[in-house]
Amino acid sequence: MAGAEVSLEHLYKVFTMPEGQDSKLAQIEKHLSDNLADFLSQHVVTKVNSLEQIEKSFAEYAVPELPEFVSDHAESLLTKLVANSVNTYSPTFIGHMTSALPYFHLPLAKLLVGLNQNLVKIETSKAFTPLERQVLGMMHELIFKQSGEFYNTYLHSANHALGAFCSGGTVANITALWIARNKALPANAQFKGVFQEGIAAGMMHYGYKKMGIISSKRGHYSLSKAVDLLGLGRQQMITIDCPTQRLSAEKALAIGKQYQQDGNKVLSIVGIAGTTETGHIDPLDELADVAKELNCHFHVDAAWGGATLFSKQYSKLLKGIEKADSITLDAHKQMYVPMGAGMVLFKDPNDSNAVRHHAQYILRAGSKDLGATTLEGSRNGMAMMVYASLHIFGRQGYELLINQSIQKANTFAAMIDAHPDFELITSPTLSIFTYRANPKCVQEKIKRQPKIAHAINIELDKLTVSVQKRQREAGKSFVSRTRLQIEAYPDQSITVFRVVLANPLTTETDLKNILDEQLQIAQQTDIWKKLTTK
Repeated sequence: MAGAEVSLEHLYKVFTMPEGQDSKLAQIEKHLSDNLADFLSQHVVTKVNSLEQIEKSFAEYAVPELPEFVSDHAESLLTKLVANSVNTYSPTFIGHMTSALPYFHLPLAKLLVGLNQNLVKIETSKAFTPLERQVLGMMHELIFKQSGEFYNTYLHSANHALGAFCSGGTVANITALWIARNKALPANAQFKGVFQEGIAAGMMHYGYKKMGIISSKRGHYSLSKAVDLLGLGRQQMITIDCPTQRLSAEKALAIGKQYQQDGNKVLSIVGIAGTTETGHIDPLDELADVAKELNCHFHVDAAWGGATLFSKQYSKLLKGIEKADSITLDAHKQMYVPMGAGMVLFKDPNDSNAVRHHAQYILRAGSKDLGATTLEGSRNGMAMMVYASLHIFGRQGYELLINQSIQKANTFAAMIDAHPDFELITSPTLSIFTYRANPKCVQEKIKRQPKIAHAINIELDKLTVSVQKRQREAGKSFVSRTRLQIEAYPDQSITVFRVVLANPLTTETDLKNILDEQLQIAQQTDIWKKLTTK
């Protein structure tokens, strides 16, 4: 359409849904669907283009002056965007928490976009509001298991909320700690509350020098964002070393007591249920007792591991989660929902009122508008996708998915542990673990001469980085990498491969091929040759 004159008639057509199976839109949809299906059947990376090459396709900085046909633009997206995206559906993409999605989300996404509901207010969402409240109630019951009378009272209460939907775990964690901060510095006869007078006035009124949050060093970086946003300061994110990958309740209590004896206030203990790097679960039951003794909020970040509660076999790993005051859970992780489906759940339905906001034109007092107690204002109806998944899979369906992911991780870990030229670093608790390539002769050398471990680990770090980069660039498979402190080397962090076994389509053959590819790449490096000839 370049060079054509723009008319209102043309723009009206863009907003009008065409009818019939043979409409131009139907043809475009079929073309996009066919192309997507072809893309998802290929390797992790379908085109080996560098980021710098791809950036050239997105170098224009001025808004296009004239419109273009939808069909032309769709073709452009296929060429420039889709062809250069990452195939997270691939069974050999096992490096991150993004996985294949069930097929039914594609048509449901059309429904979601077509209705374009805004969950901030009932006037822009209507039935989506009670649906979202129901989903939050279902997840609340899965964790806290309150009575039927409890849910009949609070599920659709205008003055309470069992939780809040949000875009992801970061906003969920911030929301939970926002509530904790406001509850820790409440209004009284002499003070209007931190939400009115601010953090400095609140700290002065209650006599605290500082206010901080305690978690392990495996805590998500969103916790650091939270202390920044809440005005506490990043230095008040108190992280504790965890060479066993789990937060020690004894250390948390000792550090918390000392912090408070120094005139400060522990705002919250944060337990992790499924750490991002290794999938470990903190001793939640013990941490709940620590929080009680310190008289502080207990938050559990279960963005990854929360879905384990669907499994009767493995839910016991999260013992104590029901004692939390608030819990983060991401449905777009192990609940296999598209991106943008985070949740924060409150044990006490009154907690949401600590952050309740009103406005005359929207979110009026007494309304059931969800935006009154959520950090985000405008939000789409992602709860519908969770609602559909809960019904289509059911608890038993999710249980099977969770069980097979954990079992698959154990199978792969055993495969690595049995391989002479690989070293298992952290064993799987859920479906995430770490390992590295390490020649058998080098492993034996470290056992004989422990003092040389530090120097050899530096070389192995280089090897891990090299193999991970080359494997990623080859595009057939993908694992990620991270740096960890472990018990075997308490004074030195090491670089390791990190895998996430959540894709139901990943087979044992896929895993064997990934390991074979890594070994082949490693053996071709100068680092491997240097390590094995010394």
